[in-house]
Amino acid sequence: MKRILAAAIAAFGLMASAPASAQGDPNVLLVGQIAEPKSLDPQAVTATNDFRILVNVYDGLVRFRKGTLEVEPALATDWTISEDGLTYTFNLRDDVTFQDGTPFNAEAVKFTFERMLNDDHPFHDTGPFPLAFFFSSVDTITAVDEMAVEFKLKEPFAPFLSNLAYPTGLIVSPAAVEEHGADFGRNPTGTGAFKFEEWQANQRVVVSGFADHWEGAPKLEAVVFRPVGDANTRVAEMLSGGLDMMVEVPPDSLQTFDDDANFKVYEEAGPHLWFLILNTKEGPFADKKVRQAVNYAIDKQAIVENVLQGTAEVAAGPIPPAFEWANDGSVEPYPHNPERAKELIAEAGVEGADLTFYVAEGGSGMLDPVAMATAIQADLAEVGLNANIETYEWNTFLSNVNPGLEGKADMAEMAWMTNDPDTLPFLALRSDALPSEGGFNSGYYSNPEVDELLTKARQTTDQAERAEYYNQVQQIVHDDAPWAFVANWKQNAVTRAEVQNFSLEPSFLLILKDVSKG
Repeated sequence: MKRILAAAIAAFGLMASAPASAQGDPNVLLVGQIAEPKSLDPQAVTATNDFRILVNVYDGLVRFRKGTLEVEPALATDWTISEDGLTYTFNLRDDVTFQDGTPFNAEAVKFTFERMLNDDHPFHDTGPFPLAFFFSSVDTITAVDEMAVEFKLKEPFAPFLSNLAYPTGLIVSPAAVEEHGADFGRNPTGTGAFKFEEWQANQRVVVSGFADHWEGAPKLEAVVFRPVGDANTRVAEMLSGGLDMMVEVPPDSLQTFDDDANFKVYEEAGPHLWFLILNTKEGPFADKKVRQAVNYAIDKQAIVENVLQGTAEVAAGPIPPAFEWANDGSVEPYPHNPERAKELIAEAGVEGADLTFYVAEGGSGMLDPVAMATAIQADLAEVGLNANIETYEWNTFLSNVNPGLEGKADMAEMAWMTNDPDTLPFLALRSDALPSEGGFNSGYYSNPEVDELLTKARQTTDQAERAEYYNQVQQIVHDDAPWAFVANWKQNAVTRAEVQNFSLEPSFLLILKDVSKG
């Protein structure tokens, strides 16, 4: 193990001295991430940037089938669902151990979820657990026997299996949590294909191949995840040989890599939305007319074509079109209409209003946030609104935005990549999802009709019925305009040509078990 770690660190250390350094060890993959992870505790984080590491260290009961958002077995071999939709019973694999040598069993599953959901759990204070909402329908969890676990729900919950496949449902080692407590996020232990080795803040996270993984050892000896927040720096490192792989390639650089036989470019559509959170509680955006005006003012097509170089489409509402079954396309994007925007602003009496605009330097799914913010600022100036940009590093940005915009800002950029049409509106638009309640409704939007539709959509297992509810949500939220809907992105990545067996996933996760170099 020490040799593996030494090889990984050596490959990292060579980057500064040799142009093809990423190729220095054929079994070590160097990955350029968009930011420093916040934590490596799967229940404690929300960012896809962190999830891309976590899905390689941990497994869940289920997972998304390769190339799809369909659920298949993982740590569970199979499951049954009661006729009333309230009881899910999972049979577990009996050939699995955690990377610390402790057994995987039903008690470990029970521990993972009760730690997150139960305030009186002895390790609940190792949180907070911001996406516990995913499993708010769970009433009880029972270890039926050593290799079977039962979830009883309070009510039928259609996205339950999909949420189990999301990184928040990854299973942690109880022994490791007990040992490290609140520091578990710096000492992660799961059952995944790669075992945690080292985290040097703002430099690297190193994981090594776990020889005893239940699906067999991965082909790579180790992976080094490097936080390279500046997109142009990631590109330069990739071109010079300092990285084997980078995610979220700037649109201007895609053609450069596509034209070079030393690289492979990957693109994959997925459920993504880039939007502006508008503070509906106070200030100009408490008036729906002003929120609609912003949607008319922004030239979203110009942003998609000129800033994003055609790597995205103009967004219409909170349900991404990638969820084809839940988005019938009847809601059209707000057209670029500055004159209509000016009329609404005048009717609201806020001509010349000053707006505080929070902008991220980069982050999960944030595309080209500074350039996009600058374009939006110019569009708003054209209709008489003065947006004052405040730019923050990604994790600082989240710590400012997630607790809510009240008393701080009028608007903020945001991007979500989700696994189910329920996720984003339920966590970020529902009246009960306010930051004070642990949700992500940072703009304080509230519409009882939307709340009711989201509840109905969660409680029916009839997909056609769910689709009707989500299409109604799309229509209402589009009109209420609590957000400015800007873009739906097509994710991308680039690797060196010798990287084999890699593909992007519609889940936006980074699955590296089968990847090799050579």
